[in-house]
Amino acid sequence: MTIRDALSWAENELRQIPEPRLDGEYLLSHVLKRERLPMLLDKMLPLADEDFSAYQALIARRKDREPLQWILGEQPFMGYSFKTDRRALIPRNDTEAVCEEALRHVRGKMQVLDLCCGTGAIGIAIKKLRPGCHVTLCDLSGDALSLARENAERLEADVRILQGDLFQPVAHEKFHLIVSNPPYIPDDLRGKLQMEVNKEPEMALFGGADGLDFYRIIAREAPRHLQEKGFLILECGDDQPGQIAALLADTFEDIAWIYDLNGHPRGVSARLK
Repeated sequence: MTIRDALSWAENELRQIPEPRLDGEYLLSHVLKRERLPMLLDKMLPLADEDFSAYQALIARRKDREPLQWILGEQPFMGYSFKTDRRALIPRNDTEAVCEEALRHVRGKMQVLDLCCGTGAIGIAIKKLRPGCHVTLCDLSGDALSLARENAERLEADVRILQGDLFQPVAHEKFHLIVSNPPYIPDDLRGKLQMEVNKEPEMALFGGADGLDFYRIIAREAPRHLQEKGFLILECGDDQPGQIAALLADTFEDIAWIYDLNGHPRGVSARLK
């Protein structure tokens, strides 16, 4: 059994998932503890029996539609590797556009709030890339915060971590910038999403009948937690920016869409009037 043989076998086993060959390559590089591309240059290298057995076990998990990031135990985001598991939503590449928009406005010793922080990816990345700022991570889920804490320690990011419902843990505080990726999927899509997404924590996914419940609360309460002319950066579904902009229009100005690398709407940025 060579690397080429193992990859061909895995591609056949995973033929029902979106990218069987690529997932097979990532999982084999994980087993062999080798970078994926250099490994592919040694396709005729024999596999030890124990390595192929370990590979078979991982392929079985992926075939059962367990997210690849959980099996690998990590996900890259903004150039950093974040630990991922069942405790929180997996960081998405598209979210980098939201993080980059936030970074455009962060300088000096600004106070930044990552609301509904999940793994902590956005807030921790901001702290790593703008080390002078002060970052607070908030989430209702104790499980998510335990993962965020592990990621902060892993990446040596000095952030504050608080548990509570939206702004409750920072009730009397104000920030120069608030960034959030709240739950935004409409409730009627529960159980109808991609099989991997259905395995992620429901409380991180669903945002009410139209998906906008959290945005209504944030639009109402964020002004009390922003410094004068402070910024609000929100991720959302690609069909939601217009509705969110309408929610913000009374108290915010300079409202703009955020687009991902594929040109799809990914969020909204706004400045407090």
